[in-house]
Amino acid sequence: MISLAELDAVAAERSFSGTVTVDVDDHRVLERSYGFAHRALRVPNTSATRFAMASGSKSFTALAIMRQVVAGTLRLQDPVRRFLRDDLPLIDDGVTIEHLLTHTSGMGDYLDEDDDWDPADHVLSVPVHTLETAESFLPILDGRPSKHEPGARFTYCNGGYVVLAIVLERVTGRQFQDVVDAEVIRPAGLTGTAYLRSDELPGDAALGYLHPEGDRSNVLHLPVRGNGDGGAYTRAADLHQFWQALHAGAIVPSDVLTEMTRPRSDVPDEDLRYGIGFWLHPEDPAVVMGGFDAGVAFRSTHDPATRTTATVLSNCTFGSGAVVTLLQDSWLDVLPPRS
Repeated sequence: MISLAELDAVAAERSFSGTVTVDVDDHRVLERSYGFAHRALRVPNTSATRFAMASGSKSFTALAIMRQVVAGTLRLQDPVRRFLRDDLPLIDDGVTIEHLLTHTSGMGDYLDEDDDWDPADHVLSVPVHTLETAESFLPILDGRPSKHEPGARFTYCNGGYVVLAIVLERVTGRQFQDVVDAEVIRPAGLTGTAYLRSDELPGDAALGYLHPEGDRSNVLHLPVRGNGDGGAYTRAADLHQFWQALHAGAIVPSDVLTEMTRPRSDVPDEDLRYGIGFWLHPEDPAVVMGGFDAGVAFRSTHDPATRTTATVLSNCTFGSGAVVTLLQDSWLDVLPPRS
């Protein structure tokens, strides 16, 4: 297994701020925390700190959609236009729920990660405090031409997952965050996971910092509350609980999870594959949630056969990549022997 000395050295060299854990079945076999959840008050990060997940919580959006599919409220082949009606007219009429879930819709993105962008410099085109519901994103999703025909190829799309959140709000009549809480978070037994507002974070939640030093946070760079494309807060223990609950059938039936974790696309730039709402290890049968944004970095990898979870949660954009790479490169060493 990865040594604590090696992990400490990489974290110190890269000014990593956050928590690293490895859980095997019901046992935590590695736990290390670095930096501060609140720098000005010198509040240290711990394994109980709640961190933002960035795009990692796209998996929650996908699971909430699949719960509607299981209930018969939605079908994967439903055209999204049925729910959008006259909104977002530049989205191709052929785009389906499945295209959005698998990042193959081709729709234009309000936060295009194919462009040369620095998350710390990105500024949204509307005041961040107005972005509370999925519907409130309509002005920044509008007016973006399609990149390609639906289904032509994988093109990671944040806006597509906000559209999925809009669909959830329209078919359920409830706010997106309430839907995910009822359909995913509570069934999985996640007591420390929620879509917190960045302007009223509780004491156990880490502020996200834009730079390795200083107190400037990401509060002006991200929506005030996470939505369909990411932004939930969680803690390390909840992530291991989530993976175990997911594979035990507490959120969706096993055949639905099998379909969600079936590789749909190879994504060489990320050294991963993609299914429905989940990244997939390129070789090992492990499932991955991950995200990166201004002041946030996150990766949680789970091997269902051995019930092993390796997680990196960070409240600073810088330094996390080296820790994620170290843990990912040691992934096979972390796993216990298969019987």
